[in-house]
Amino acid sequence: MWRVVRWPDSAFDLLGGRRDVFVPIPDCALAEALVNVLWFIDGSEDEQMDPDDAVKVLEGVAHVVSTLPGDQRQELIELVGEMAAAETDPARREFLEEFPEGFGLIDDAS
Repeated sequence: MWRVVRWPDSAFDLLGGRRDVFVPIPDCALAEALVNVLWFIDGSEDEQMDPDDAVKVLEGVAHVVSTLPGDQRQELIELVGEMAAAETDPARREFLEEFPEGFGLIDDAS
């Protein structure tokens, strides 16, 4: 199943001028691939990726996943939790543990 997502202005240029894109409902393999890409972007040095572009991508993804319906949001939270539990690299595990809050899947713990 696919749905149309409207990207925020900050991600507009990175999408080649497209504002409306089709995004698949979360799937285990796709979600894992997305998290892996975000981990790479988050850890990239300035020489690897322009910091402004990295922020645009991370914010764009945060916007999209924060608008997922509750059941899909919960599915992604559970998947990332399973990934964190299985992770042996402490830095990556921390990234995965902070992912749900950092990417807008859950409200800030205040």
